[in-house]
Amino acid sequence: GEEMKTHHRLLIYFLSLLLIVTLTGCSELFLKSKNHYASSTVNYLYPDKEVIEKPTIPSLSLPLRVGVAFVPETGSRSTLSHLSEKDKYDLMERIASEFKTLEFVKEIEIIPSAYLTKRGSFTNLDQIKTMYGIDIITLLSYDQVQHTDEGLLSLSYWTIVGAYLVKGERNYTNTMLDAALYDISSRKMLFRAPGISHIKGSATLVNLSEKLREDSRASFHAAADNLVVNLREELERFRQKVKDQPEEYIIEHKPGYSGGAAIESVFALILVALAGVALWRERKP
Repeated sequence: GEEMKTHHRLLIYFLSLLLIVTLTGCSELFLKSKNHYASSTVNYLYPDKEVIEKPTIPSLSLPLRVGVAFVPETGSRSTLSHLSEKDKYDLMERIASEFKTLEFVKEIEIIPSAYLTKRGSFTNLDQIKTMYGIDIITLLSYDQVQHTDEGLLSLSYWTIVGAYLVKGERNYTNTMLDAALYDISSRKMLFRAPGISHIKGSATLVNLSEKLREDSRASFHAAADNLVVNLREELERFRQKVKDQPEEYIIEHKPGYSGGAAIESVFALILVALAGVALWRERKP
């Protein structure tokens, strides 16, 4: 009896020690883990970097028809982001709503991911232009890195089956979303707007994977909020740039459209005003 109890105690001690070593070894894998998710507009548009089409002067035919799309992910399935198709669609809807406020934009088309092919380049965009009747397109891409910072493994309470409570470790999730607006026909990038997010979190060894997934989606959403703010500013800068630098853009009107004063050359308006003043002075007795 007493000898059997001693053997049981030794066995429990040995198993507990083995479990500590095992968990400590496993923890090192978690504590220094790194996840990286990305898609690239550059890789999509210029897959063969030695063959880069030189852009020409954009001819903007008003009112514009704008497309919004995510470029394809290029990594393996294990390196794809936690963004669902619904997450992507919701973000594209937010981007589209910004363009709907512009008087010189007629239609916004949200392009499903399936229509953009990997390494598709402008050949793929020409097909989408024909299919949807768009003039320019906003290409969305992202880059997200998650680090699980190293720290001491703290075991607060033990049972025969292992750790009951493990101290949370520090997690860092950094995300960048990028929106690049291209005139498809001229191959010219009109402007771009970034969205940045930094999230710090913590998780136990048990729910680390779930917490990292939650932080990933939360960081994407925060980056989207920042992107929308920056997009508004870039749209206004673009509108002003077209006014101030008419030599860089050709402005045309589609049949039946007479608007677009917001991005017409400011110099033409000045000339009209000056001509009116001169005529008034000539007629003044």
